Amino acid sequence: MSHAGKQSFVFENPPTIAAHVSVAGPREGAGPLGKWFDTVLEDDLLGQKSWEKAESEMLRQCAQEAVRASGMPETEIQAFLSGDLNDQIIASGFCARALKTPFLGLYGACSTFVQGLVLASALMDGGQLENALVGASSHFCTAERQFRMPLEMGTQRTPSAQWTATAAGCAVLRKGAPKEKGLRITAGTLGRVVDYHIKDANHMGAAMAPAVRDCIRAHFADTGRKMGEDYDYIFTGDLGWIGREILLELLDECGLHVPPERLIDCGASLFSKEQDPHAGGSGCGCVASVSCSWVMKRMEQGEFSRALLVGSGAMLSPTSGMQGESIPSIAYAAGLEER
Repeated sequence: MSHAGKQSFVFENPPTIAAHVSVAGPREGAGPLGKWFDTVLEDDLLGQKSWEKAESEMLRQCAQEAVRASGMPETEIQAFLSGDLNDQIIASGFCARALKTPFLGLYGACSTFVQGLVLASALMDGGQLENALVGASSHFCTAERQFRMPLEMGTQRTPSAQWTATAAGCAVLRKGAPKEKGLRITAGTLGRVVDYHIKDANHMGAAMAPAVRDCIRAHFADTGRKMGEDYDYIFTGDLGWIGREILLELLDECGLHVPPERLIDCGASLFSKEQDPHAGGSGCGCVASVSCSWVMKRMEQGEFSRALLVGSGAMLSPTSGMQGESIPSIAYAAGLEER
C-alpha cells in the first residue's frame, strides 16, 4: 500500500470483493431499484419485538448470506467491520454477537459502509488481514424514533427532509492474486470533517455536500486520477435530489466539472418521486444496499468498469441538535474497478 498525497491510499494488492448481498424493506423494494436487491422484506419488523431488534436481525441475515455467497466458512472470517445509526451502534454490535466474528465497530453516519471498505482494504493490503466482512444498516423506524419524533405522533416532515432507508448491505473482501479478475477496491480516501454551519437537521443534503466535494477534490489531487479517464461514474450517498444539485455546483466552483449524468446519488436513486420520500433516501443502509446491488452488479455485468464510491455522513446526535450545534459532515471515497 502506498500513501498518496495527504489523505489517500493506492492499494498495491487491491482486495477482491468476493461476494456482496443487499436486503431492502418493502418501500425500498417497491422503488426503481427493487429488482436489483437480493432480498426484499415483506415485513420490516422481521417478527421481532422492537424496530431496533428488527434492524439487527436484517443485518445478521444480510451478513450471513454474504459469507455463504463468498464460499468461505463463517469461522474463517477474520474481521467484521460494521456500523449503523443507533446509539452505540447496537444493530451492528448485536449482529456481531450472533456472528461470533472479531468485530470493528464503526461510525461514520451514512458514510459508514464506504468507511468500512477503505479501512478493511488498508488492513488487507498492509498484511494485517486476509479477509474481512464489511456491512452497514439503517431502519426508517429506528432513525425516526432516535433523531426526530415517535412515529405515533405523525409529525409532518419538511420538503428538504430525506427518508431513512430500511436496508442493509454487506460485502466480503479477500486478498486476490495480482492477475485475478473480479471486482476490486483500488484506492481509498479519508475525508475531513467539514462544517458549513447548517443547523437544520431536516436539510442533510445541504449539510453533507461540502464534505463530499472536499473528499472528491482530495481523491483526484492525491491520486492524480481524473473523471472520464479513470472513472466512468461517481456514486455518492446519500445527498438526495437537493444535495446532489448543490454538489454539482460546488464541484464546478472548484474547477472539477463532472457531467451530471455521471454523478449518481444513491439517495436520489433508491426511491421514485411518486413514492414521496421528499428529498430522497438516506441512512447507512442506503449507500450500502445500493452499492451491493445496483452498482456492483452492473459493474460485474460489464455495463461499466470503473467507479468512485463516495459515502457521506452527517456527524450529529439528538443531543448536539438540542444544544444548538451545527452539523459537521464527513465523506470517504473508494475506487472500484472490474478487471
